[in-house]
Amino acid sequence: MLNSTLCTLLGIRYPVLQGGMAWVADAPLAAAVSNAGGLGIIAAMNSNGEQLRAEIRRARGLTDQPFGVNIMLMSPFAAEVAKVVVEEKVPVVTTGAGNPSPYMKEWLAAGIHVIPVVPSTALARMVEKRGACAVIAEGCESGGHVGELTTMALVPQVADAVKIPVIAAGGIADGRGMAAAFMLGAVGVQMGTRFLVAEECTIHQNYKDKVLAAKDIDTVVTGKRLGHPVRTLKNAMSRRFTEAEYDSSLSNEEIEKMGAGALRRAAREGDTENGSLMCGQIAGLVHEAMSCRAIIEEVCGDAEKLLKGAGSWVK
Repeated sequence: MLNSTLCTLLGIRYPVLQGGMAWVADAPLAAAVSNAGGLGIIAAMNSNGEQLRAEIRRARGLTDQPFGVNIMLMSPFAAEVAKVVVEEKVPVVTTGAGNPSPYMKEWLAAGIHVIPVVPSTALARMVEKRGACAVIAEGCESGGHVGELTTMALVPQVADAVKIPVIAAGGIADGRGMAAAFMLGAVGVQMGTRFLVAEECTIHQNYKDKVLAAKDIDTVVTGKRLGHPVRTLKNAMSRRFTEAEYDSSLSNEEIEKMGAGALRRAAREGDTENGSLMCGQIAGLVHEAMSCRAIIEEVCGDAEKLLKGAGSWVK
């Protein structure tokens, strides 16, 4: 069975984390991933404290295994939900869209494993000094908010920069991606796009169908003008947004309003033309809806075979 130091650290069977995707990563998905031996993650997104508390308790009713919460630091409720994870004794917190340092002292004092998502070696070093137990090095191949560096370039540089475990994310959906991540210096992977089509994922079927039909060139990054680029599947919404970014007569505030509620429209209402279909470049390799357990066991099983047989590929 494929195992790593990450499994011992987090008390999980397989070194697989499920991405904390807004409007996607809810209690049913997180619980299913945790029950399958990975680490499920609930997305706090822009929820207030009591909304998150309810989702955490809902997950506890579905699994007795460890799970985590992802806190988006740009959220207006970040400080509020930062306290809720302490009060609810959540074992793992992942963070994104900012520097988690202001909250880390309280989380660490509560015994929480803090694992920030990092787009650079500088932030990786900073959170290591603050007490992070691991980092998620996420390349720009991923869906949603992205940085500049690719997974292939970022992961080994972060692995060299810190002494804590590194988890690779961005462009990983099968055993080949996982095996490659280990070779780059990671001890585990985080997957998002692959779990979009999991049987236990509660997003609208229209969204899932778009992911399953996607080809290698079907994603686009928008939002660079605004300073927070986002990768999505191409659709009418992404085309309008791209045109607006090049229109100097429009203010940034006007463009921001165009994106308001777009992810919810796609994930919950199934509007695949006017919604934001956040998805990674690896969607072209995602062809089948499977259970979370089947996904994790397939990815880890294939990765183990590749790693064990690596010597046969090079003479």
